Amino acid sequence: MLRGVPVVPGVQYAPVVRPGRLPVVEDTAAEIADADRPAEAARFSAAATAVATRLRDRAAHSTGAASEVLAATATLAQDRAWLGAAEKRIAGGTPAVRAVREAVAQFVDLFTKMGGLMAERVTDLQDIRDRVLAELSGLPEPGVPLPMVPSVLCAEDLAPADTAGLDPTLIVALATTLGGPTSHTAIIARQLGIPCVVAVDGLDAVPAGAFVLVDGTAGTVTVGPDEVAAAEAVAAARHEAERAAHWAGPGATADGHAVAILANVQDGAAARAARETPAEGVGLFRTELCFLNRDTEPTVDEQAEIYGEVLDAFAGHKVVVRTLDAGSDKPLKFAGHRDEANPALGVRGIRIAHGNPGILERQLAGIAAAAARTGTRPWVMAPMIATAGEAKDFAAAARRHGLTPGVMIEVPAAALLADRILEHVDFLSIGTNDLAQYTMAADRMSADLALLTDPWQPAVLALVAMTVRAGAAAGKPVGVCGEAAADPTLACVLAGLGVTSLSAASAAVPGVGARLAQVTLQQCRDAAEAVLATATAAEARAAALAALG
Repeated sequence: MLRGVPVVPGVQYAPVVRPGRLPVVEDTAAEIADADRPAEAARFSAAATAVATRLRDRAAHSTGAASEVLAATATLAQDRAWLGAAEKRIAGGTPAVRAVREAVAQFVDLFTKMGGLMAERVTDLQDIRDRVLAELSGLPEPGVPLPMVPSVLCAEDLAPADTAGLDPTLIVALATTLGGPTSHTAIIARQLGIPCVVAVDGLDAVPAGAFVLVDGTAGTVTVGPDEVAAAEAVAAARHEAERAAHWAGPGATADGHAVAILANVQDGAAARAARETPAEGVGLFRTELCFLNRDTEPTVDEQAEIYGEVLDAFAGHKVVVRTLDAGSDKPLKFAGHRDEANPALGVRGIRIAHGNPGILERQLAGIAAAAARTGTRPWVMAPMIATAGEAKDFAAAARRHGLTPGVMIEVPAAALLADRILEHVDFLSIGTNDLAQYTMAADRMSADLALLTDPWQPAVLALVAMTVRAGAAAGKPVGVCGEAAADPTLACVLAGLGVTSLSAASAAVPGVGARLAQVTLQQCRDAAEAVLATATAAEARAAALAALG
């Protein structure tokens, strides 16, 4: 039995498949003659453009998190830094294949040294390298094979482009050696609704074809288990899933305490899909998608049309719009980002507005225009707020546009001063992904630190409890829209702490709602009290399960 970090609950038993790797192409080509260098440069440019175009096309035909990560990867495929490094080598006579390898190696080394969210781009950049090399060599693109039978995908790590294209009827579970609970792999696994375990020690030794039992609730991968026991475990998990599938809402505990169950969406297509679930509204509308992969800022009218699709899908229901959360690993071409030694602690979220105030004003104008066009009044919240002064400024800007203002609690300073922030805004929403990262001083994309960025960490939950108490004292709602809200057991703990709404990927909505409906408010409160008395994430999980029965 191999142990890792549980990400998406559920149990599956199936044979292992592993991603295809690009065959080693021996680079024996001599230096390119002067006369042939322009043609070699054009060949490289065409290959890189073809890869980026395919990624953009896949993004256009995807929805939600899959579309977002594919668009971001397409942007990286045409990043001038690494392309320029390769072109410079080709101009000096280096063959394109070798130039790509050397240029990417240069930036892999740079990103690794920078650490933080930039280190996450290493997997993305290596994936792009392999796709460009395949294009140059006339080989099929590497990636996840299409299995003939339902299978468990095991890998050291998965590139976003591979994870985003998975078919959940054929890839029924995921397990990776690297990655954390908030990695791209984890987020898309939640969207697909398939069991997922990351940071699994010893997984690399499991061969393709071996049968494994993946338990996304316990965080284990059992190699060659007893077939009868495995079948029973899968049947029990399927029974729970069927019960969840019949849950129709609204969100409430068994004794009738209301906790709104909302959906996280990225665009109109994702909102329409979420509308097919019992979700009572949208707790997190990520607006980055219409800004990424663009050379120029979208106009107010363009933004209003995109926002209006989501508001239309949930007409008459609560919709919480998060203003632009770019920077760091999601740079904007038109915002004038400078290189930063530590981007995760740099200019991202609301901080972009400090140097580009017009971007925020135009976005708020776009949201207000969409609200007027659809006859709705969405709530709007700012990411990466760290001080009461920032909250006051944002609230004033939002109210000038007739919008209901709130802020994200992702920075420990904001949790500690939540009472003062609430003097200026009408609601809070806790983003547990970043809150865990900043509380534990641990890169949320690092497999080595995955245990630290687990949302079950008692220190993180203590800050959640502090924030919720401030909301209760002010008589204002406090929701959770981070990935923690997608964990049915942790959702019960959050309800016990006093959280008023839970927003998760659409696929997680029925499971969260069904689990909450099985327990009383007192059980949730007992679980929350027990969790806050623990010292480790593992102890917290065990205490919650004991209290909830």
